[in-house]
Amino acid sequence: MADTSFPLLTATAVLPALGAVATAAVPAARRDAAKWLALVVSLGTLALAAWIALAFDPGGARYQLTESRSWIADFGVRYELGVDGIGVAMIGLTALLIPFIIAAGWHDADPLEDASPNRRWRPTQGFFALILMVEAMVIISFAATDVFLFYIFFEAMLIPMYFLIGGFGDRAHSAGEAEGAKQRSYAAVKFLLYNLVGGLVMLAAVIGLYVVTADQLGQGTFSMQQIAEARAAGELTMATNIERLLFLGFFLAFAIKAPLWPLHTWLPNAMGESTAPVAVLITAVVDKVGTFAMLRFCLGLFPEASAWATPAVIALALVSIIYGALLAIGQRDIKRLVAYASISHFGFIVLGIFAMTSQGQGGATLYMVFHGLSTAALMLVAGFLISRRGSRLISDYGGVQKVAPVLAGTFLVGGLATLSLPGLAPFISEFLVLVGTFSRYPAAGIVATVGIVLAAVYVLLLYQRTMTGPVDKPEIERLPDLRPRELAVVAPLIALLIFLGLFPKPLTDIVNPAVEHTLSDVRKTDPEPALPEVEAAK
Repeated sequence: MADTSFPLLTATAVLPALGAVATAAVPAARRDAAKWLALVVSLGTLALAAWIALAFDPGGARYQLTESRSWIADFGVRYELGVDGIGVAMIGLTALLIPFIIAAGWHDADPLEDASPNRRWRPTQGFFALILMVEAMVIISFAATDVFLFYIFFEAMLIPMYFLIGGFGDRAHSAGEAEGAKQRSYAAVKFLLYNLVGGLVMLAAVIGLYVVTADQLGQGTFSMQQIAEARAAGELTMATNIERLLFLGFFLAFAIKAPLWPLHTWLPNAMGESTAPVAVLITAVVDKVGTFAMLRFCLGLFPEASAWATPAVIALALVSIIYGALLAIGQRDIKRLVAYASISHFGFIVLGIFAMTSQGQGGATLYMVFHGLSTAALMLVAGFLISRRGSRLISDYGGVQKVAPVLAGTFLVGGLATLSLPGLAPFISEFLVLVGTFSRYPAAGIVATVGIVLAAVYVLLLYQRTMTGPVDKPEIERLPDLRPRELAVVAPLIALLIFLGLFPKPLTDIVNPAVEHTLSDVRKTDPEPALPEVEAAK
């Protein structure tokens, strides 16, 4: 990989990292200055991400804007970055959502009026600094082509996320602030432990990969480029059992992060106890690192083991789709409903990845992007609603559309995008996943379509119970409609969902060549269509 003259990928990650330090250093009396600084830094990062997209040539080399420098030479660790079309899309999604997350959480860390002992002081500067630090680590994770470098940031992002969940949790807790603090701490610890366990298993697999390369190449390496070249030249081979064990070590960590059933149980707690912007950060940004890594590392490093594990992974994906949707239908908490819906959606993403077709993997990549946009739109509007009413319970609402029609309308569009209504962006990605799955695994495709029906049930029930009907609660009668800042957060997301739903070509042009490379890694081609035999005309 050739080095670029300007380290654009490094700059895109360093800017939010430096912004996080600067934001944290703002004096306590200047909280508003910290907010504006964080917002400006996030917009600067978005500008750099746009530069990456413009500089990337879909018809060029697989990995572009590459950087490669020796880091820990004695152990073969390099600071090695590069992006393919999938990486470009994911960095763009991250940089796009962070300004909306910051703007939506503008008052989430403001000082609390009640100074009772159970209410802890929450530093505004720390809240926004942690968000920027997560952004920096996620961007490096999407750009890293050295396995050890990826692992470091894959694990390091757990630290700021732990404090965002446990220290800046949702204030709308039906059991009171004291019980709410306990639930936030429980959710944060559960998030940390689940992901740490997965990370430790992955670390063992990373070390195993190093041992294999050292044994066969004479010097261990973590570089994906060197490993790929050595395997193509026949210089590096893996015994079947070794490759399968290494694959399982990587896949477990990514399945927890994604999350995939049955490793999903931390997500409803984490999203339920977080503020709405942090919940979006979890499911729309951080969790995407897991599914992205399945494409880049599981399929790229262990192609034979990926093919071996495909039937089991598809079965887990189908369970996630149906299980997540069924539990979403039964939820009484708005944010936990969105969390279980996301588990169902991640099942579709994993299904598309392991369908091993261009439509499936292209759809899975688009699904990652479009799910991020639709979940952000729905969850942020839900957060605005919850902050007004002070409750996450669905039963505490009803008739909102009569007193806050704009809020109800944007909530409806976000919900319709979540159920993949035609004309909105998620429909395209879900359609491609199903087409790609049907072409190779028809039975799995049939089961997955049940998830579409169930999605319509939980979304429409949620809207009916919260937005329609009579206004029979005094708290609802006083609900204000969306304010200008809130509308500025939601309107661009809805506009993007509509635009990309009608014209996805700018994104598909970037993603499709990368998908072709991924399929070549696993030595798969799209199945030939089965045409009925027709008797030749006599």
